[in-house]
Amino acid sequence: MFSFNKRKKLPRDAAPLAQKLTKTRGSLFGGLVNLLQGRAIDEDLLEDLEAHLLMADVGVEVTTAVLSALRNSVDARRAADTNAVCAELHRILVDILIPCEAPLIVSDAQPFVILVTGVNGVGKTTTIGKIAQQLSQAGQSVLLAAGDTFRAAAVQQLAQWADRLDVPLVRQGDGADSASVIFDGLQAARARGVDVLIADTAGRLHTQDGLMAELQKIKRVLGKLDPDAPHETLLVVDGGTGQNAVNQTQQFHAQVGITGIAVTKLDGTAKGGVLFALAHRFGIPVRFIGVGESADDLRPFEAGAFVEALLGE
Repeated sequence: MFSFNKRKKLPRDAAPLAQKLTKTRGSLFGGLVNLLQGRAIDEDLLEDLEAHLLMADVGVEVTTAVLSALRNSVDARRAADTNAVCAELHRILVDILIPCEAPLIVSDAQPFVILVTGVNGVGKTTTIGKIAQQLSQAGQSVLLAAGDTFRAAAVQQLAQWADRLDVPLVRQGDGADSASVIFDGLQAARARGVDVLIADTAGRLHTQDGLMAELQKIKRVLGKLDPDAPHETLLVVDGGTGQNAVNQTQQFHAQVGITGIAVTKLDGTAKGGVLFALAHRFGIPVRFIGVGESADDLRPFEAGAFVEALLGE
């Protein structure tokens, strides 16, 4: 769950996570139990398991680590025990994810500044709206800053969220300096005593050096008012892009120091295994997973629940 100073729990969608992850579960993990059923752990089985893991975009590094751990942990006596093998696979997968299970904590900083970034099309602005809604429901006051000044549609989309949630929005004209907009947002949030400022930024390719430099400028400008801001630099990635999400994370983290990740659109992809690749490669906290359209479908990431949703009956 979200962790706030007020410790208010957020509403949760009643739909089971397994139901939300049907495509990944079906393409990969739903077939693993059948794959393991009645078979000893031998090289033929491990090759089949390798193929399943790679098809779900778990990635070569994680696949190699899982197979090695499985070989080392399942002894000959238990090798034909399907339940024991499944339990061991469950443990191995949870161990990969557990270091990244860390909820977003809104500290006493006022305002607590969340800088949200990511490439175009990942659901960045929608994620901001959902976070703002959940924060508001938890009793936090929120202000939004429309820092994606290169795309008029992004500003309009954020304005719609602000109207819907009845939260203030700081914006300037099209093509305005993004750092200036977000600086104004921080000033406004401080003047109004707002708890949380959420700042949107222009969607950019991780290979665009000029736009990446702009993100660094935003962080420098914020630091003039608050040396600790932003308190959270959240990268939004689309789970459906598979290993490209790993490349994006690598570049953004190198440029601006990502402190949290939100993986969206996991309900519509068979490539949800990329979450394991992200955890294994970076160890950056996964704050949220997106598994649907409603605000409650942006869920706090829980390693055990995620693996159980993929492997459970």
